[in-house]
Amino acid sequence: MELDKKRIMESADPELLKKLQGKTVLIKFGGNAMVNDAARDSVLRQIAGLKEVGLLPVVVHGGGPFIKKMLDDAGIKSEFIGGHRVTERNAMQVVELALSGRVNGEVVKELNKLNAGAVGLSGKDGPMVVASKRQHSITKNKKVHNVDLGFVGDVKSVDTTIIEELLKLNYLPVISPIAAGEDGEDYNVNADMCAGHLAGALNAEAFVAITNIDGLLRDVDDPNSKIETLSAEEAEALFGTVIQGGMIPKIEACIIGLKSGVKAAHIVNGATESSLINQLLTNSKPGTTIE
Repeated sequence: MELDKKRIMESADPELLKKLQGKTVLIKFGGNAMVNDAARDSVLRQIAGLKEVGLLPVVVHGGGPFIKKMLDDAGIKSEFIGGHRVTERNAMQVVELALSGRVNGEVVKELNKLNAGAVGLSGKDGPMVVASKRQHSITKNKKVHNVDLGFVGDVKSVDTTIIEELLKLNYLPVISPIAAGEDGEDYNVNADMCAGHLAGALNAEAFVAITNIDGLLRDVDDPNSKIETLSAEEAEALFGTVIQGGMIPKIEACIIGLKSGVKAAHIVNGATESSLINQLLTNSKPGTTIE
């Protein structure tokens, strides 16, 4: 069900709404919020609602669970090194099919059921995102070893022209993190990193990373230990202690965006009712803000 525009307008703080109307808001969508039907539907309704009240949403999505299932169905084993999926050529074809095909198509379809004017893209279009092959190393037995991750890429450059033109025409870009390589190959880029770089290049007023916990917690076992606000410098000092595991790329993406022009970055729980709208448009902050 579509969020009622009147209800959003009534719940929004007028000053916050005015500040964001006509401004780009980049939302990174993935993980459990994409797999759980109720959470997915809630997030997509809120994204469509933000557009309805005058914001300019841009969505970058991941799709790890869908990649895993399609690789399993194809009989291709998934191997992770340092949190990165090793992506050989045969796996890359499946990864692109999962992200730019199935996931992107589903997100676009569901948003357009809400009359959001969604348009599906990948980083290859334009090309919007150019990647270089990721040079990865691990330390084992006190020795540094170089590891070939296959077709895993780091963002080298970004061109936002196609996104900006679509926004001018009142479309909602939905982007998968498949990038064109400097060497003519295709690369799978971490969706958080792709989102952070695009948010910065767009000078987004806000960057929102959707996750499955209520923001950044000082203690992952204590849901009451949420950090409501902190600076990029304070966040950087928490790597390796408070910031660990899957939160690392999300906070790194926030910092990349903030250092490149994003005004504020947010971490919110996609499973929490109206978390996206409340975080951006009200003074009731269910997540974490990094400024």
